[in-house]
Amino acid sequence: MSLQLVIIGLPQSGKTTVFNALTQSEAPTGVFSSGDEEPNLATVKVPDERLSILTDMFKPRRTVPADVQYYDVAGVAKGIHEQGLSGRLLGYLSQGAALVHVVRAFDDPAAPHPEGSVDPLRDIETMNLELSFSDLGLIEKRLPRLAAQIPKLRGPEREAFEREQAALQRLRGAVEEGIPIREVELDPEEDRLLRGFGFLTAKPLLVLINVGEEQLGGPTQELVASARERFSRPGILIDALAGKIEAEIARLDPDDAALFMGDLGISESGRDRVIRISYDLLGLMSFFTVGPDEVRAWTIHRGTPAVEAAGEIHSDIQRGFIRAEIVAYDDLIAAGGLPEARKLGKLRLEGKTYVVQDGDVANFLFNV
Repeated sequence: MSLQLVIIGLPQSGKTTVFNALTQSEAPTGVFSSGDEEPNLATVKVPDERLSILTDMFKPRRTVPADVQYYDVAGVAKGIHEQGLSGRLLGYLSQGAALVHVVRAFDDPAAPHPEGSVDPLRDIETMNLELSFSDLGLIEKRLPRLAAQIPKLRGPEREAFEREQAALQRLRGAVEEGIPIREVELDPEEDRLLRGFGFLTAKPLLVLINVGEEQLGGPTQELVASARERFSRPGILIDALAGKIEAEIARLDPDDAALFMGDLGISESGRDRVIRISYDLLGLMSFFTVGPDEVRAWTIHRGTPAVEAAGEIHSDIQRGFIRAEIVAYDDLIAAGGLPEARKLGKLRLEGKTYVVQDGDVANFLFNV
């Protein structure tokens, strides 16, 4: 799976600068004014030292890291719910596995804040409300149509529409009480019926507070702590990023970037940290396939059984799954290779229900 993350933010939040920092891009800032404009899009390779070590061990013809796709969409202005999000903007927001909300904390007289002052906690609340209003609008639009259609239907079709109606009424009540849809328990059938709506408060949310250089250290830590105390909920993670500085780091070669980061006391690039946090937020991990042709990282959700992990490679492998040959990454490295791991009894056979672990090296046996 290719992870898709959609970057959102109020106008003048610096979200395109953050996009450039995360993707080593040079997208022009301040150009989006409406949801009808095409987003900036870039794909980033997921850093994983284990993949490099496996490449050294197997010396394949090619190495394929996992990747993340970032979309930088038009700004979501306060009050936009009153006219409704454009269909195109809503479409881009709906397709993301998670939303990355860039929140302004930096001062810049050349780019005045639309509200007249910089207040990150206020802006987090504003965006949360806009996302909730968007979901509520979709629900309010659908419920009258269901009410008109249901009396005309019979049998299973009527039952499905009634289940959708009941689920939407429950979601409406939750959103009106300030509860995001991600916190509402849905059974599998309800989830299937409602999946096409792409509700925005159903998506995991990464809040990135965009700080200035003068705020690094204590001020940033205090700001993040305040935001976490007020807004932390299931499915939300909050962190900070110095967007302008990270964009400068992204333009440097690795040696110069390391020196610059050291001078500023930055131990991990924002690019790497945001990917790591996003994986944590979404419950993702990597397993590997290895061989002389290719060493590759595959992204799956934690708790994925072997037969479904095989499907990430190809549907034929999942359909014809027989068993999986599994060796833990640490065991493989300690053994020095697959033949040695096999001799040591570290390479084992697992069935369909085996839950793949982070770092597993897998070979799927199948027959179609």
